[in-house]
Amino acid sequence: MMKTVRIATMTAAAALFANGALAADNPMVGGAAMFETKTIIENAVNSADHTTLVAAVKAAGLVETLSGEGPFTVFAPTNEAFAELPAGTVEMLLKPENKATLTKILTCHVLGAEAMSDAIMKMTAADGGSSTITTVGGCDFTVMSMDGKITVKDGQGRVANVTIADVKQSNGVIHVIDKVLLPAVE
Repeated sequence: MMKTVRIATMTAAAALFANGALAADNPMVGGAAMFETKTIIENAVNSADHTTLVAAVKAAGLVETLSGEGPFTVFAPTNEAFAELPAGTVEMLLKPENKATLTKILTCHVLGAEAMSDAIMKMTAADGGSSTITTVGGCDFTVMSMDGKITVKDGQGRVANVTIADVKQSNGVIHVIDKVLLPAVE
């Protein structure tokens, strides 16, 4: 009997591994498994913590882009991060007439390369603790690392903490953050 249970357990584990469920120990995000074999969009839609971000990506017409080959690094703000914006901001940004502004804000959360946390920490250490990064949206932000934690200072001086790092995707990586990154006021 014990041998049968062990074989059944091993068979189930092998099936999960083959389907990507156990591949690479990716962190859970928003209560959902994140699969290294899926794209940024395919994984993000399953995160209960990123429904606002997904709605914004759809409204900005960026689904196809973030489903593309990449590689991309996405600093992904949670629903709570969007809720911290002034009342009515998200609703205003989701209107069709504000698509350009929304697109700018969202692309300021994206790097056109894969930047895992260890690479970010090495880069910031080499630069004395902080480095400037330029996003796909043309925003210059400052990444900092201290005591193994990564933060990003946006164009308005607000600092976002990376709360979940290195969520591997087939087309890059997601780092979950606790603030919406905003471009500098022009």
